Amino acid sequence: MKVLIIEDEKAAVRNLLSLLNSVDHEAEVIGTIDNIADCIDWLKLNTMPNLIFMDIHLADGSAFEIFEHINITCPIIFTTAYDEYALRAFKVNSIDYLLKPISQEDFERAINKWKSFKITTASTDKLNTSSQELSWLMRKLKLQENYKTHFLIPTQGDKLLPIPINEIHYFYIKDGQVKAMMSDGKSHSITQNLDELTTSIDPTLFFRVNRQYLLSRESIRDISLWFNSRLSINLKHPTADEKPIVSKSKVAEFKEWFSRKKS
Repeated sequence: MKVLIIEDEKAAVRNLLSLLNSVDHEAEVIGTIDNIADCIDWLKLNTMPNLIFMDIHLADGSAFEIFEHINITCPIIFTTAYDEYALRAFKVNSIDYLLKPISQEDFERAINKWKSFKITTASTDKLNTSSQELSWLMRKLKLQENYKTHFLIPTQGDKLLPIPINEIHYFYIKDGQVKAMMSDGKSHSITQNLDELTTSIDPTLFFRVNRQYLLSRESIRDISLWFNSRLSINLKHPTADEKPIVSKSKVAEFKEWFSRKKS
């Protein structure tokens, strides 16, 4: 097995080498690269390895930039510091990930998964599925990487107030203006509309209950059963307007979201 390691942390490289040696003595590391530019050059000049270990954040940017220049045809196991919940859906895929710090058990599981998808005459369909799942995983991870984590909100005068997403309880529309209700009960005007916010914020953290409200779990004091199988949300910091109502068609999705483990 010829392995390429794309990782900018020396300690992480040493750990991967140690784990590889303990799991597969025949594994040959044919290169270790710590930046995007060198990786692109290496892949252009060398034969594709059997397997790549790839960190998502490299010394000169996001590893996803590599795929804009090179068609990588071999399996990839991502090494990442992303939260486990955000990626746990991909555990069943042919392409795996390793959450830092990498454990021996997780490493062995990933290697065994790779071995089960090695190219054989009988595994062509699996290989095609693997490539499709890799593309899907890359799109999902890139999307997550671009979710907003902070907002710069105009305040009095010419100042911008930096606010992290975890301090916002919910977004709502009042008099045609989108506002953010903070955990301290204060509200601030937001320049984006609610549709833009819905697509730019991690959907595991906020749920669009209707056209007027985009809520976090932390914003909810309790929930009342409402007419026609709907739900009425009682907020910790309510506005003077009506309570958010979850329509009948969204109740099942809302309940599933609310009970899901947060990232």
